[in-house]
Amino acid sequence: IDALGRLGFGSVEIGTITPLPQAGNPQPRLFRIIDKEAIINRMGFNNPGIEVGAANVASSHSFRKNGGIVGFNIGKNKVTPNENAADDYLACLRGAWDVADYITINLSSPNTPGLRDLQAADETAKLIDALKIEQEKLTTESGRRVPIALKVAPDLESQHIADLAQVFLDGGLDGLVATNTTISREAVTGCDFATQAGGLSGAPVTSRSTEVIAEFYSHLGDQVPIIGVGGIMTAEDAQEKLKAGAKIVQLYTGFIYHGPPLVNDILKAVK
Repeated sequence: IDALGRLGFGSVEIGTITPLPQAGNPQPRLFRIIDKEAIINRMGFNNPGIEVGAANVASSHSFRKNGGIVGFNIGKNKVTPNENAADDYLACLRGAWDVADYITINLSSPNTPGLRDLQAADETAKLIDALKIEQEKLTTESGRRVPIALKVAPDLESQHIADLAQVFLDGGLDGLVATNTTISREAVTGCDFATQAGGLSGAPVTSRSTEVIAEFYSHLGDQVPIIGVGGIMTAEDAQEKLKAGAKIVQLYTGFIYHGPPLVNDILKAVK
């Protein structure tokens, strides 16, 4: 975290972290489609568990001391059935509370079987209700309030976006992360590794992610701040996300292909 801060990032989101340690899916589980500036991954939430994850965040000092923001992305364990998913998210919420500046609820990874089913509007509403009750309890106990965001997939139809936006407004969600990886392969058909299972990220997701941000913003306005992510490969891509309604942006695959100079390019472009 401290090293990323020295590269120019003002915010670092770590995770996804689950309650119990998890090895993730069998390797190989990450594939680069270089000519498309894309990556397919099916990592499967490989992580050391909430206790170690929180300790790792607590051990970062200079970034946070200098005003850096640390987001904590949480998910459910693969072995946890969807009907018990709230228990996993609540356990991680409690475990991350003292070290996180905001907490992201990951419902949109395609690499945990059944996880995206929790994006159904009624299921999302139930989960947000449970999380908000716990958020208020922890706020009272700790004396500090940690915002809760939710991360969505780019593979949402317009009606689903509208339904979720209403759930977010009704439930008092603090933030939205849009978007995760896509299960579509339309942009990489015929390429090496295109048939590999997992989520596709990078340049092929750029336009769709921006479209989803714009659609959510048309319903949410500034009531639920949007973190824009998905195929930001250039400073111009970042600017387009901000124009679509995002308040800040995140890098993943673009950082892999273009490295630290991309961070500086974006910072110069958006000042």
